Amino acid sequence: MEDPMYSLQDVIRCDLCETPVPPKHCDICHIHLCEACVGKHLSDESKDHYIVPFKLRGFTPECTKHSTEVCKQHCTTCNIPVCPLCVASSEHKQHKKEDILTLFETKKKLMKKDLQDLQNSIYPKYQEAATNIPVQRADVNQRSQKLTTALDKQGEAIHTEIDTIIQGMKSEIDDMEAQHIAALDRQEDTINHTIPEIKQIILDLKRLLERLQDKLDTSDVCLVSEYTSRTEEFRNLPAQFQVTLPTYTPQEINRKQIHQQIGSLSELAITFLLDEPRILTDIETECRDLYSVSCLSDSELWTRGDNDNILRLYNLQGELLRSVQTKSGNPPGDIAVTLSGDLVYTDYEDSSINLVSGTQIQTEFKLSGKKSKTKIQPVITLRGWKPYNLCSTSHGDLLVIMYSDDGKQTKVVRYSGSTEKESIQWDDQGKPLYSFGPYTKYLSENRNLDICVADLLARAVVVVSSAGKLRFRYTGPPSTPRESFNPVGITTDSRANILTSDWKNHCIHIIDQDGHFLRYIHICGVLRPWGLCVDSRDNLFVAEREDCKVKKLQYYQ
Repeated sequence: MEDPMYSLQDVIRCDLCETPVPPKHCDICHIHLCEACVGKHLSDESKDHYIVPFKLRGFTPECTKHSTEVCKQHCTTCNIPVCPLCVASSEHKQHKKEDILTLFETKKKLMKKDLQDLQNSIYPKYQEAATNIPVQRADVNQRSQKLTTALDKQGEAIHTEIDTIIQGMKSEIDDMEAQHIAALDRQEDTINHTIPEIKQIILDLKRLLERLQDKLDTSDVCLVSEYTSRTEEFRNLPAQFQVTLPTYTPQEINRKQIHQQIGSLSELAITFLLDEPRILTDIETECRDLYSVSCLSDSELWTRGDNDNILRLYNLQGELLRSVQTKSGNPPGDIAVTLSGDLVYTDYEDSSINLVSGTQIQTEFKLSGKKSKTKIQPVITLRGWKPYNLCSTSHGDLLVIMYSDDGKQTKVVRYSGSTEKESIQWDDQGKPLYSFGPYTKYLSENRNLDICVADLLARAVVVVSSAGKLRFRYTGPPSTPRESFNPVGITTDSRANILTSDWKNHCIHIIDQDGHFLRYIHICGVLRPWGLCVDSRDNLFVAEREDCKVKKLQYYQ
C-alpha cells in the first residue's frame, strides 16, 4: 500500500511550518516535524518529547504500568520496554537501559544479518546434513549386515569343524566295534571248529570202552596201547581276550572358550565432532611455503617447506629443536617419521629415499648445548622412477608415491627396509588408479590398512585396500561440484576417519572409512591448508602453506 505521506492527493506536511514530506515525528505529541522544526519543538520543555523517523511513527509503545507515559527505553536486564517513570523507580534503578529506537535499529540489523546467515550458510548446512543422514543410516545397516554375515560365516566354520570332529569320533567308534566283532568272530570260529573234534573223540572213547567190556583180542590191546589222552589239550578254552571298551567323557561346555573361538565384537564408540574446532597451538616456522608436517611425538613435529633444503623440528612452544640439511642439498619431496622415531625424506632430483637417524633424542642435547650425531643414509635409490610423497605404516613399512621418468606413469610402492613388497598402479579393468605426472599426491595408511591418496589433478581421494584393490573414490560431498574440490594433504585418525585439506576452499573434509562425507572443518583465518597429521590423541596439525604456520586443532569433543 502506498504511504499517504507520498500520496499526490494528500501530501503530509510539517505541523509547524507546512514543509512537505517532513522526515521526523514526535511520538508523544503526535505531530510531524521537518528537520528545521525539530529543535523548536524540543525547546518546549513543558512536555516530554520523543523524536523518531517519520516511518517509525507510532512505534513507541505505551507503558503498561503508567498509562499516560510512553516507553522511550528498553530495560535489557528485564527485557521489557520502560517509560521515564519506570526508569526512575527502584525496580529498574540498577538495571541496564538502552534507547528503544537504538535497540530497534540494532535488532533490525541483527535480524537482517541472521536472515542472511540462515539462508546462505546455516540452512544449506542443515539441508546437506539431513540429506546425508539417510546415507549414513543405510551405511549403518550395510555394516551391520557385513558383521552378521561374518558372524554367520564363523559360526558355520565352527559348526563344520565340530561336525567333522564328531563324525571322526563316530568313525573311530565304528572301527573299534568292527575290531571287537572280528575278535569275537575269530574266537567263535576256533570254538566251533574244536567242538566236532571233541564230539568225535567222545564217540571213539565210548566205542572202545564198550569193546573192552567184552572179550579182548589182540587188536583191542593195540588200540589201548596206542591211545593218547588229549583231555589236557581241550581242558582250557581257546585263548580268551579282554576288551577295554571305549568310554566317552563329555567336557563341560565352556562358554568363554567358545566365545574366544567365535571371536569378539569391538564396542560401539559414538564420538561427536566439534561444531567449531579449537585452535590449541599456533606455531610459527622458518620454512618457506610450508608443505608437510609430521609428528615425532605429541609435543614435537617435523616440517618441510618448498625451495628449502632444511628439515626443521619444533616443539609446541615454537622452539626450533633441530634443523637438518638434506644430503644432496636438494629440497625434500616429502617427510615421514618411522615407528622407531627416525626421519625419512624423499629426494626427487636424485631419485632416492633417505633415512635421517639420531634425530629422535633432541631435547637433552638442546639443553646441554651438545650436538647429537645426525647421520643421513640413502636406503633406496631408484632407476627409471622418482619418489615424491611417502608415509610410514603401522607395520613399519614405507608407502611411496613415485613417477616414471617420462612422467606417464604413477604408482604406490610398499617397501620393507629397501625391499619392494608391493606395487599398486592399476584397477581391475587395467586402468590407472592415479593421475599421471609429478603432481601433488599425498598419502596415508588408515587404521583398517587401506591406502588413501589425495590426488589433486584427479580432484579425488583414491582409497584402495592393503591388497591394492580399489575401494572408492571420494570427489567431495554430493552437493559440491567436483571441479571445486582440491585435495592435497591427507591423514587418518583413530576412528579410521580420513581427513584431507581442500586448499583452495580453505577447509578440511572429514570422511569415514567407506567414503561418506561427515563434515567440513572451516578454520577461521587459515589460508591454504596443506600438510596434515594427527597425534596419539587425535589432535590435528595443519600446515598453512602461505603463512608458514602450524596450527594444532581439537576437532572431537
